[in-house]
Amino acid sequence: MNSLFKLIITTVSLGGFLFGFDMAVISGAIPLIKHSFALSPTQEGVFVSSALVGCIVGVLFAGSASDRFGRRPTLIVAAILFLISAIGCAYSFSFPLLLSSRWIGGIGVGIASIVVPLYIAEISPSRYRGRTVTIYQLAITIGILAAYLSNASILTFNLPFLSDYWRMMFLIGSLPAILLCLGLFFVPESPRWYISRGRMSDAQAVYHNLQIESPVLAPEINVENNASLFAPRYRKAFLIGLLLPLFSQLSGINAIVYFGPSILLESGLSMDSSLQAQVFFGVANVLFTCFAIWKVDTWGRRPLYIVGTVGATVSLLATGWFLELNPQAYSLLLMCSILAFLFCFACSIGPLKFVVASEIFPSAIRARAMMISILVMWIADTLVGQLTPILLDQWGASWTFRFFAGCCAVAFITVYFLLPETKGKQLEEMEKYWRDDFEQRNNPRPS
Repeated sequence: MNSLFKLIITTVSLGGFLFGFDMAVISGAIPLIKHSFALSPTQEGVFVSSALVGCIVGVLFAGSASDRFGRRPTLIVAAILFLISAIGCAYSFSFPLLLSSRWIGGIGVGIASIVVPLYIAEISPSRYRGRTVTIYQLAITIGILAAYLSNASILTFNLPFLSDYWRMMFLIGSLPAILLCLGLFFVPESPRWYISRGRMSDAQAVYHNLQIESPVLAPEINVENNASLFAPRYRKAFLIGLLLPLFSQLSGINAIVYFGPSILLESGLSMDSSLQAQVFFGVANVLFTCFAIWKVDTWGRRPLYIVGTVGATVSLLATGWFLELNPQAYSLLLMCSILAFLFCFACSIGPLKFVVASEIFPSAIRARAMMISILVMWIADTLVGQLTPILLDQWGASWTFRFFAGCCAVAFITVYFLLPETKGKQLEEMEKYWRDDFEQRNNPRPS
């Protein structure tokens, strides 16, 4: 990878950083906002969910907009929305204005969650496409960690000129948003978007400027410019694109991220506060995602997914067992089992849903198919977020983790029987793969 290409990937990945920062900064800000505006429980719930509603709106907008106007202009819109949200939240002196600003930020997150991995996949050479798309997931984890650290720093330093600490928590997010806004004006359009529009000379110019060889397709690979989203031959790809983001939310990651600190503290680990526990998990998540970047283009997507789902199943079962036996007596083993799950999630289930979704769909429907795929992720995130506290209350922590282990086991079966290997393949080759697979299943050769 040359320096210009690395700079482009770093710039675009700021969208992932802002995604993670925007979703995590709320953890430290909510108690302070609740006090500042004297929020009722209903208002608090509306405020938390406002960003998620914005995410769904952003997802619905991003698919068609990126197809019509291009990936780069759609990303610029997301960057501007991030900036408006950060400044708007910081200077909101009424709850409705704060709510609106948070909703705008959610739209930016929704757009970024589709267009960033889509753009990276389309501009990257096939030999390290998995690595570059996984960098997007790494940027999300770094954004989450940055939010935890900035929240803790603002509260620790106790700056005398700040009356409402939560305002600075949001305002810090304007810095990466400004960098993204400025950087995108120097980022080229996706060459594959140019190709889909018949602008071959523009696509070749991008490849030439980046010193990347343009994809050379075999004569038998026929790229469809008018493929249907629900065509029978792409039904299997569509099913994979729906199930992988669903399983990523049903894996139990939310139970770890949102409720893990309190579970660890109750188990007797010596951490001064839940904020320290969040930082600890954030650091682990960043480090473990680096393993996926290291191995995704050598091991391949399918082996990583299989190993990750098996490992997640075993580690969640172990977590449930230690919680049932005696959390305080087995606190160290409990900590190890949770870290083992985080490792399995961060190196497979978490990042690979973006990698696979950006690779398996034909060019003509890729943005729209990813829109539905990511929409499933956000809806599942909402449902699991509502379901987890109920499960913890009604079933207890041990059986809640066993439930998530069962979901990971189903994910393993799905990946084993449905997911093809996409390592090293041109994006256009997957179209031929699905057509051949459909013909083979429906017109088997006589024995």
